[in-house]
Amino acid sequence: MRLTNVSFRYRRRAPVVLHDVSVRLAPGDLVELTGANGAGKSTLLRLMAGVTRPTTGAVTGRPVAVGYAPDRFPTAQPFTVTAYLDHMAGVRGGAGWRPWSERLNMGHLLKLPLRELSKGSAHKVGLAQALMADPGLLILDEPFAGLDADTRSALPAIVADLRAGGTMVIASDHQAGLRGLPGLRVWTVLDAQVKESEPEAAPGFATVEVVLPTADMGSFLDRMRAEGYEARPLRDDGHHAEESSR
Repeated sequence: MRLTNVSFRYRRRAPVVLHDVSVRLAPGDLVELTGANGAGKSTLLRLMAGVTRPTTGAVTGRPVAVGYAPDRFPTAQPFTVTAYLDHMAGVRGGAGWRPWSERLNMGHLLKLPLRELSKGSAHKVGLAQALMADPGLLILDEPFAGLDADTRSALPAIVADLRAGGTMVIASDHQAGLRGLPGLRVWTVLDAQVKESEPEAAPGFATVEVVLPTADMGSFLDRMRAEGYEARPLRDDGHHAEESSR
């Protein structure tokens, strides 16, 4: 999936929110989106999800099935949790949501009206509706906000399972809850631009640079990966090359 020279403004003469953004996602990619409040992160997520159209530029290669969990789930709807998820499953051709509700610890919420949910509980409903589509692209806006400890612990494993099946995942996440997953990419929105940077190591982890003969690189990477480490070669400019531990 690619964004090519994408720019966006909300009105014709309004300030540009995003300008000339060109980024690429491959199957199994995981991206953490960072930036200050108001920088344009949520706008970028909506553009990638197809909820918003770019002012200029193009979005190509978007998977047919997209799961999008906004940072605020709209609870002002005349449904119980079960009725809402059943309705969304019908819209999506009979998608199954109950396995996801179990993994998200939602059993006690299913009979409640949406309007009675706390922000964290409503967020679980938003996650379940995004996951039920078996998405090729999963977009999460502040996915850990308001979640209980058990669900916070479950969500990284859910993302890892989806990536293993080729799902592309991008998350705006102030809490860095996915930082411990291997192969994480970081995009920062700053001054209407999107730039990629190296992720900080998760707590308890460190990044080590090793210099070795080019002829030995393949066997070295294979050995490190076999021992459970994340190992990726660097390009000459110091960034990771296309080959990765996936």
